[in-house]
Amino acid sequence: MAKRSAGVGTPASTALAAAGIPFTLHPYDHDPAAPSYGLEAAEALGVDPERVFKTLLADTELGIMVGVVPVTGLLDLKALAAAVGAKRAVMADPAVAERRTGYVVGGISPIGQKTRHVTVVDETAQLFDTVFVSGGRRGLDLELAPADLLAATGGTYAAIAKEGA
Repeated sequence: MAKRSAGVGTPASTALAAAGIPFTLHPYDHDPAAPSYGLEAAEALGVDPERVFKTLLADTELGIMVGVVPVTGLLDLKALAAAVGAKRAVMADPAVAERRTGYVVGGISPIGQKTRHVTVVDETAQLFDTVFVSGGRRGLDLELAPADLLAATGGTYAAIAKEGA
């Protein structure tokens, strides 16, 4: 895997490069009218949507948590809460998510966030040699090994996705 492409550096790609974690940047033409940024990325990149993961922030009594789930599904808030030892979780306000991560909604990467958060990656990521996550802006995905995603985020695996899109 190439480490980076000139001209498209983001905090996510910078963090991976600094950590020596191999990744590939995949820029694509983003359509602001796309109903699902994740499904748009899968189609534009020609990859199985189950390999493309979205980054969602949830608020718990323990603080903001990050859930990384396939774009083909939804974040199961009860499962995320259980995975982090919280009683309940609700989706974080988009403005809070942007402030805490330094990224815009639709381009939030689980890597290189302004504030480091407890991160849980859906266990299905382990089914693939590599997965795709946002590279830190709309129209840019990072491809990396699931174990490297955990290493970069300090995350853990758990069953936190449910059916639906």
